[in-house]
This record gives sequence, structure tokens and C-alpha cells, in this order.
Amino acid sequence: MTPAPSPTLTIRFVEPVEYAEAGRLTADAYRHSYDGLSEAYLASLADVAGRVEQGEVWVAVDGDEIVGTVWTPRPGERLSELAAEGELDFRQLAVAPSARGRGIGEVLTRHVLALARERGATRVVMNSGPEMLGAHALYLKMGFRRLTEREAPIEVEPGRWLDLRAFAFDL
Repeated sequence: MTPAPSPTLTIRFVEPVEYAEAGRLTADAYRHSYDGLSEAYLASLADVAGRVEQGEVWVAVDGDEIVGTVWTPRPGERLSELAAEGELDFRQLAVAPSARGRGIGEVLTRHVLALARERGATRVVMNSGPEMLGAHALYLKMGFRRLTEREAPIEVEPGRWLDLRAFAFDL
């Protein structure tokens, strides 16, 4: 059973002075979960400033420590081709390896669901890599379902293809 998140855990927009730390956390989380990521791809994961230009980066902060992040689109926009009209997509949900097992991923996901409801979305969608079995279990436990009709190999960097899983939560 997952312990309850810390009562001091808050979700808020990342601040510019936190971009490097949030980026490092994202890259570390992905490095921890995936083998063979290139330095170029890890650098793109660490590029919080670039993500902020394209959407909203949220951080989970426990006390004064960033323990997780998630990237959402601005209202009325999409981050990926996965999202259809009326859907909100999210990407790069990451929890610091040292903070896993504390419910932070679920809190970040519930934040995305609440954001989607506030914005009038009918569904939340996202992709997840095939190796992320813990994340898949979390999403399914929370009521997401697979969207196999939207799954196809995606080139995540030149010459590296992943058979990403698609998930949806109907609001």
C-alpha cells in the first residue's frame, strides 16, 4: 500500500530559478526508468525553459524540495498529436527516484485531472513507455484505460523508436 503523500506536498508552477533543478529531476527519473537514453534526449528532458515556452510545467514540492514534475498544455492547446479536440494531454510526469513510493505520481496525476475538469476537457490522455510498468499500474488503478487504437511506434529521437502505450481517463 502506498503511504499517504506528505501533508506539506504542494503542486504549483515551476519558478524560473527552479528550471535547472526540475530539469535535472526529470532527466534523472527517466534515466532511472529507461536504458540507453542518449545525452541529447536527456538534455531535452532537462530543458524546462523550452517546455515552459510550449506549455505549463508544474512541480510537486515537499517542504523546499522538488520531488516531481509534470508538463501540461496551456488552455486550449495540446502538447502532442495524441490529444484530440476536447482532450487534455500531459507529458513527462516524473518523480525523483528517491521520492518514489510516496504517492507523488498519483498526486500529480490527480492535479492534471482537476486541471482538465476546470478547463472543460472531456478526457485526459497520455503516452507511457512500455517499460514503465509501475506507472501503468498507477494509471489503471486510478481509472485510466488503454487506447490501443491510438498506439503506434514513435521515433523519440533519430533512430530510437518506442512502442508507446496510450492511456485515457474519461471525465
